[in-house]
Amino acid sequence: MNRINQRIQQQTQKGEKLLSIYFTAGFPEPEDTGTIIKKLEKSGVDMLEIGLPFSDPLADGPTIQESSQVALKNGMTTTRLFEQLKDIRNSVSIPLLIMGYFNPILQYGVEKFCKKCKEAGIDGLIIPDLPLEEYKTHYKTIFDRYGLLPVFLITPQTSEERIRAIDDASEGFIYMVSSASVTGSTEGFGEQQKEYFERVSKMELKTPLIVGFGINNDKTFRQATQTTSGAIIGSAFIKHLEKNGTEKIEDFVSSIR
Repeated sequence: MNRINQRIQQQTQKGEKLLSIYFTAGFPEPEDTGTIIKKLEKSGVDMLEIGLPFSDPLADGPTIQESSQVALKNGMTTTRLFEQLKDIRNSVSIPLLIMGYFNPILQYGVEKFCKKCKEAGIDGLIIPDLPLEEYKTHYKTIFDRYGLLPVFLITPQTSEERIRAIDDASEGFIYMVSSASVTGSTEGFGEQQKEYFERVSKMELKTPLIVGFGINNDKTFRQATQTTSGAIIGSAFIKHLEKNGTEKIEDFVSSIR
């Protein structure tokens, strides 16, 4: 069983909600990637999303965009990321995903990228701009070959038919975007978002739902996980890194739950 499925199952059996953290590889310093991963696991985070920096992101708000620009200036590339990850499984056991846009992956070579992911012990890929139909037609066999779970995004505007199609194609979790905005742009959840969380949870999908966008403290983490399996924090953690570097990571995680 993939580590993503195992961890979600473990948290569900314990009656606990999964906490996933996103960070941008190569930020704030070019060689911080491994240190951040190890410290987050030690702090009790359940799953990590390693951001592959890209110059033209679609869904990222200003905080993550800026971290990507810094990482690129620091010399972060796909090749360098895999070099940083090559021994990570000697010391880290929690699920690891790479989150990035399709252009750099396509330039690198999709099969080569997936092969490198397997060698590094990556469990899944979140590629916001890879259409479901493209994945099923051209890339599913490659993902399967290297044991990578695809993670697709839904928003409040996603139709029920589309959500069910994504559920059918998903094997790990569905990334439930809390609102139709960019990352880091919301403060708490209103009634519309709560209704959206409840509406989708009542669809009784086979795939667990994990909420992202707008989770930045213990209150929003609890709100986001009332009817879902977990939540993802990105921009708030990037701001913490910007202020503190790789220090006080445990303090940040303990403030969430």
